Amino acid sequence: MSVAYDISHNKALLWLMAIACGLCAGSNYYCQPLIHSIQQYFSVSAASAALTVTFAQVSYAFGLLLIVPLGDVSNKRKLIPGLMVLTTCGLFLCAFAINLPMLWIGTILTGLFSVAAQVLIPLATMAVKPEKTGEVVGFLMSGLLVGILLSSTLAGLLSDLLHWKAIYALSGILMLWLAFLLHGKLPYVLRLNLSYGQIFHSMANLLRHEKRLILRSLLGACAFASMSNLFSTFALLLSNKPFQLSDFWIGLVPLAGMLGALSTSWIGKWADQGHTERLTWIGAAILLLSWLLLYFSQLGLPFYLLGFALINLGLAMLHSCNQNVIFRLRPDAKSRLNAIYMTLYFAGAATGSALGVFAWQYGGWQATCLTGFILALCSAGFAMMDRLIKPVTKPA
Repeated sequence: MSVAYDISHNKALLWLMAIACGLCAGSNYYCQPLIHSIQQYFSVSAASAALTVTFAQVSYAFGLLLIVPLGDVSNKRKLIPGLMVLTTCGLFLCAFAINLPMLWIGTILTGLFSVAAQVLIPLATMAVKPEKTGEVVGFLMSGLLVGILLSSTLAGLLSDLLHWKAIYALSGILMLWLAFLLHGKLPYVLRLNLSYGQIFHSMANLLRHEKRLILRSLLGACAFASMSNLFSTFALLLSNKPFQLSDFWIGLVPLAGMLGALSTSWIGKWADQGHTERLTWIGAAILLLSWLLLYFSQLGLPFYLLGFALINLGLAMLHSCNQNVIFRLRPDAKSRLNAIYMTLYFAGAATGSALGVFAWQYGGWQATCLTGFILALCSAGFAMMDRLIKPVTKPA
């Protein structure tokens, strides 16, 4: 595959795209450190408030399935800013929510249209040389993951200083500004002449013929489910005894995962050099180790922080390796490949969130840790199955 314009040399545009990825993805995570405040503000149960996290993940999964495939057949220079504007509508609805159902509707709209980040990433791979794919994807994934982690910190900080709704209003304003900056600056790439129905027919063919796509997607889904199991419950754990932290301090905890977020660019470079399988196994081992540390977190906050850092690092390694593999399967179908992978990825996240809430409600922190460990073990199982498949090189 050759490209007319290699954006890997346009650092300003890459930074803008990375920030956009972070803001879009982070929009789905504001509610996580705020669950306790949302519960008190609307006078609802902890389980009802925690369902906001699940709604965010489910709507994002639907957006990945129904919207991201359009990236292969539409003008991305218009599609991406348009999705960001629609995301703003959902954020403002959350900011002015007068009851929990209204917050849920805003959360669903935000999740559905914030998949702009997952259109940006395939776009970047189409505008760089093949040997730079892992590095550029890793850089954008760093922006995405840092955005997710900072979103929790900023949400907690603004909740303590102003109000828990403040983060939604500020994010909506920033989203509009970024959409304006990106409009006209994104590279143009060729699009396919397919109808909406043909897109899904071709995606079915990809699922039928690309076994590694299925296995890598299930690997990622189980890994993300494992971390989402933690994300849906960490505010409940840290706001109660023995920690009893405020929203601000709960929001600071995800910063422990910054190492994993910042490592994705380097992981992408190593994957480009042929170390994908080794990195996959290291990531799976780190994911399992993280839950052992998290299990003992009630003995002290350092156990929790170290476990939180490791689970982010393990997921970052697995996710970067997965995308490095799938983007090389069919160079002409990157948005559709990413749509399939990310749909299963966030379906896993939604499942993990729901399982986390269920485990917390009926078995407390011990059940939550056991659930997360089992999900991580399933991820390692799919890594083993993927290893048994001999990669078939497709012509570009």
